[in-house]
Amino acid sequence: MITRRDAFHLGLGTLVGVSVSSSKLLSQIVVQTQDTSLPRTFPAVTNTSLAEKAEAKGLYYGSAVLRHHLISDSHYADHIIQTCKMIVPEWELKWSAGACPLRPTPHTFDFTSADAVALFASNHKLLLRGHTLVWHLSLPNWFSETVNSQNAEAYLNNHIQTVVEHYAGRMHSWDVVNEAIEPQDGLSEGLRKTPWLKFLGADYIKLAFQAAAEADPKALLVYNDYGLEYDTPKHDAKRAAVLKLLERLKTQGVPIHAFGMQSHLDGSETHLNLKKLRQFLADVASLGLKILVTELDVIDKNLSADITVRDHMVAAAYEDYLNVVLDEPAVIAVLTWGLSDRYTWLSEFEPRPDGLPVRPLPLDANLNRKLAWNAMARAFDNAPNRG
Repeated sequence: MITRRDAFHLGLGTLVGVSVSSSKLLSQIVVQTQDTSLPRTFPAVTNTSLAEKAEAKGLYYGSAVLRHHLISDSHYADHIIQTCKMIVPEWELKWSAGACPLRPTPHTFDFTSADAVALFASNHKLLLRGHTLVWHLSLPNWFSETVNSQNAEAYLNNHIQTVVEHYAGRMHSWDVVNEAIEPQDGLSEGLRKTPWLKFLGADYIKLAFQAAAEADPKALLVYNDYGLEYDTPKHDAKRAAVLKLLERLKTQGVPIHAFGMQSHLDGSETHLNLKKLRQFLADVASLGLKILVTELDVIDKNLSADITVRDHMVAAAYEDYLNVVLDEPAVIAVLTWGLSDRYTWLSEFEPRPDGLPVRPLPLDANLNRKLAWNAMARAFDNAPNRG
């Protein structure tokens, strides 16, 4: 798995026993999550796939995938085909990740792994997302030895031009810049300390979007970030800084089309402010941007060992979050960061202290539907129709 140093401590208040209604969206709600009385049920739904349920409301449902799993596990691959309308390579389009890095040397590209995922998508008529062109992590060892203030712009433009042109006409959307905001770093405008910022200043974000737009004018270009979901000073600051970044990019005429909200939720988080979350989504939409939920899952490491209780709380986190998010018409897609507990980055990066397997996704490790699947299906059913 790729190091995701900054992806921890994410969360969401699970509203156990509380249903979301339009009137409650206008008021602050703070609730506790450690209720094990299971007051809400998540009954089995029809055999209609999540993709079909989402599509009925004008939405896309999809999942992150890895080439190795698609090739080595045909049963899993069949479930991806049956369940999803869109897929995104989890590792294969990052600069350096997995056994076959995209950028093995400063002057070469290896599209072998990413092309395999793209071919899978094409063969099964699935939409394809790209993740990610510019990030402060997953950079190859040669990067720190080679890239500097004098050549950073050339490396940035060459990478984006080469990769985006390689898939031009085949990508629904690109996460052009990933996780550029971190108010705790203490920099102006809440920017994160990154090699790109060090070498190019804040304009690296604008340059990246301009290069991507030139390389593929048809792809939806996305800014992607995390840590925005719940009611804490840290998330308040992150929402404010992200919104200001999006406003600046739009004011500057930067070709940005959408915002990606990662949504790595925490099933044990105890507070959710519906008003703040809903207002943030509305503010993003007011800029003329679409919104995608790009990396949804629910961290369960601090939940009960009892699978019945734990699955219920994970399902509640999915439903409560999606009920709020899907109420915003600008939201066009929901992607989980994996489909089955069989393959999840959280097994390594957010393991349970009791050693039990994590259960953060819609399907269990045996590819059976869980309460989380039912909760997502119900959230799609209740979502407003996009037309």
